[in-house]
Formats: sequence, C-alpha cells, structure tokens
Amino acid sequence: MYNRKAFTLLEVLISIALMGIVIVALFSTVNMLQNSNQHLLKYLEKSKKLNKATKMLYLDIASSDGNITIKKDEFTRLCMESTENSLYALPRAKVCWIVLKKDNTLIRVEGNDYHLPVKMEERVEVNTIIKGLETFDVYFSKKKDKLLVLIQEAGKEPISFMVQGVIKPKPKPKPKKKTLPSNKLPESENNVTGLPTP
Repeated sequence: MYNRKAFTLLEVLISIALMGIVIVALFSTVNMLQNSNQHLLKYLEKSKKLNKATKMLYLDIASSDGNITIKKDEFTRLCMESTENSLYALPRAKVCWIVLKKDNTLIRVEGNDYHLPVKMEERVEVNTIIKGLETFDVYFSKKKDKLLVLIQEAGKEPISFMVQGVIKPKPKPKPKKKTLPSNKLPESENNVTGLPTP
C-alpha cells in the first residue's frame, strides 16, 4: 500500500485560498463591529450631552429667584435675572438660554449684569450646548408657578421636564420721598453762611 506523508501542492493551495476567504470575512466582521461601536459611542455622547444640558437648565431655573423672562420670536429665549447655579463661581449670575440661527445652536450665556445683544464692554461667558436643535420651547403655567421646558434635537425624541414652585419675587416698594413745605428749605440750605440760625 502507498502511504501519504505530505500534502500535495493542490491541497496546500486550496487550504490557503480557504484561509484567505475566512480572514477576509473576519476582517469585514471586525470592521462592521468597530463602525457600530463608533456609532453607538457617538449616540451615547450626544444623549449624555443632552442629559447634561437639561440638568444644567433645570438647575438654572430651580436655583433662580423666580425673575424669569420668556421671549418668543423665531425661537424661544429664556433668561433668569439671578440664579445661584453658576459654572464660573459667581455668587449670583444672570443666565440666558438662546437659540442662534446658525445651525440652530442652543447656547447658554452667563454673566453679571448684561443686556441682549451683549455690548463690547459687558463680560459674559458663552457655552455651546446643542447644535441642530429642532425645538426649544418654554411655557409658564396659568398660575405662573410652574415652568414646562421642551427640547428636541433634530431626528431625536423630544425631552420635556417641569420645574415647580417658581415664584416671581414681589416688586420692592419704592421708598417714599420726604416732602418739605415749599416755604421751608432744608436746614443746610437755610444756613448758607455756616453761622448758627437764630
């Protein structure tokens, strides 16, 4: 009988071809897995950023003194005149959330006492929160003690939350002016010479 002790050239070539097919399939699978992981990572980073943004907005509103203004034109603009939630270690900060027309970008503006649009001499810090925003709406309840916020990024599910117990501060009463009779001047104006009055 004839004993085979080695592979023929044809068998070696066939095994190399099969190995090549298996390696190509493995590489394409690994590549698909890497791409799906990158997409998942991007999605998680975006959702994490959106969750961080909603938490920051919630704290801005909840820590405010209740002096909140909502302006709606093409997009909603929300301003807290005074809030304790500061990213820049301010004891009290004025914070505005604005949607810019360019790329529908939601920004957060923080400073001491500024007016919109911000002037050159006013110092503020601006943080880009979300790009590609589809909806940013804020509503007061009828009693003005609750605030409903709706945020939606393009192609994503909307996120909404409500802040309760938002109470506007009562306006401070104006100090009453002391009125003097028209014929009597204050003592300092009466005594022009500095001599004691009789």
